[in-house]
Amino acid sequence: MRREALKANAILGIKDVSFCNFSDNRFDRMPLLDVVRVIERAIEKIKPEIIFTHRERTLNIDHQIAYKAVVTATRPLPAMVVRQVYSFEVLSSSEWAYPLDFSPNVFFDITMTIALKLKALKAYASEIREFPHPRSVEGVKLNAKTWGMKLGARYVEAFELVRMLK
Repeated sequence: MRREALKANAILGIKDVSFCNFSDNRFDRMPLLDVVRVIERAIEKIKPEIIFTHRERTLNIDHQIAYKAVVTATRPLPAMVVRQVYSFEVLSSSEWAYPLDFSPNVFFDITMTIALKLKALKAYASEIREFPHPRSVEGVKLNAKTWGMKLGARYVEAFELVRMLK
């Protein structure tokens, strides 16, 4: 999976990728503070102004904890460099968590980059399923098309604004 992740990131033009040795679907077995500290170190190193993270309400325990850790690591202290935090839906995890309450309020037109996104997605072969699974190439494209239709664009990604300091 690491090889796939590196390949997908290379397609997107991302050169610096970090991995943590956390066990998959077992974040709940470690102290939240350990996850927070990893994120805090990444923030200190990279100094991002914007962070995108999983939304809290998904079926995946790792996504839930990642969200909590990001919100904790980016708490609005005077020296915090992160000015915007957004959460995103994770197909086959967000829409299967009930109640269905994903209420995005920030949208990005990805019409010019949808082909690149799908190419990177295909590189992550172990995570792809056959349609009609939501995490299929067709499912991801249909989701972007559905958000686009709602917003007057061809393809759109939707996010929930968690925090913004202007």
